[in-house]
Amino acid sequence: MTTREIPIAPRTLIVLCGTAGAGKSTFAGRHFELTQVVSSDTCRALICDGDRTQNVDPDLFDLFHFLIQKRLKLGRLTVADSTALYDFARRRLLDLAREADYHTCLLVFNVPRAVCLQRDQQRARHVGEAEICLQDTLLQEALLHIPHEPWEQIHVLSETDTEVRFHWQTSS
Repeated sequence: MTTREIPIAPRTLIVLCGTAGAGKSTFAGRHFELTQVVSSDTCRALICDGDRTQNVDPDLFDLFHFLIQKRLKLGRLTVADSTALYDFARRRLLDLAREADYHTCLLVFNVPRAVCLQRDQQRARHVGEAEICLQDTLLQEALLHIPHEPWEQIHVLSETDTEVRFHWQTSS
């Protein structure tokens, strides 16, 4: 297995994209400081104690985008951890980066549906098979559109891409 090296310039917004169970949060926890990661799951927990109720989504994403915007304003490395499967969700994150004069890096977790379903069964709070299947369909569609989106860097990772190293550049 080879190590994938990803160069990260100062003032970069790193966006994680993929289905539930793809390993985004685990990856973020391995590679970044806890304070650098803005997680939609954490925002949901802050608003409604972790309940999976969907009617809180507008509020949770208001908080998610607010926290990202504040970190970018302060010049902090920021990792956006959500599914980011819809083009409007990715576009909103691109807009936040552009407004803050930030570089952009999209990490797409293209992990087989069966792996995501298995991982979901091991979680305390299950997302469920129907939702993961829907998200996987959205991911496959997103993979067709993402190459045409204005990301400075796009990296598609599979479940075997465990050796990723970030190369922190000193100037942009």
